[in-house]
Amino acid sequence: MLDEYRNASVTRLMAGKTVSPVSAAERRRFEAMRDAATLQLLFKAARLANDQALAHVAASAPAGPRVRPAHTALFPHLDFDGIRLTDLASKLGVTKQAVGQLVDDLAGLGMVERVRDPDDSRAKLIRFSRRGHAALMHGLGVLVAIQDALATAVGAHRMRELHETLRLVIGALEKQPVLASVAKD
Repeated sequence: MLDEYRNASVTRLMAGKTVSPVSAAERRRFEAMRDAATLQLLFKAARLANDQALAHVAASAPAGPRVRPAHTALFPHLDFDGIRLTDLASKLGVTKQAVGQLVDDLAGLGMVERVRDPDDSRAKLIRFSRRGHAALMHGLGVLVAIQDALATAVGAHRMRELHETLRLVIGALEKQPVLASVAKD
């Protein structure tokens, strides 16, 4: 079966055609599952809001290096007390080197700083700087403006309901891994 797939792929490449590796029926099934998945919609909404927020911040800021979506992936794991680089990499599921480059970028922007770990003088903690705090506050203001625009577009009541529902979802996810309880049944 795999050899047939490889041969078909080679034949398509030799013919100069780009052909999808999945059939039209498989694509429709995927799209139906994707469109029915509430959490997938949540991921897409979050990505779109993040993209709009970053675009707004970039348009209103002076020219120069900018915070990118890859940088914002670190923000939920950073705080004002600090986290070790190895712990940050573990939380993100990437290498220490990959996170180190993003931290270097953010340090260059003045968003984060490296400070001595009081529990281990050989280690450093990464934390938001004063400038990082100001940038976070500005970014949250941009998110509130996007939220207000969405409330106008879809209705304030729906946005309030979404907010409360997301609080409940987050609470359920933070309590325990939800799939662990499903797998036991």
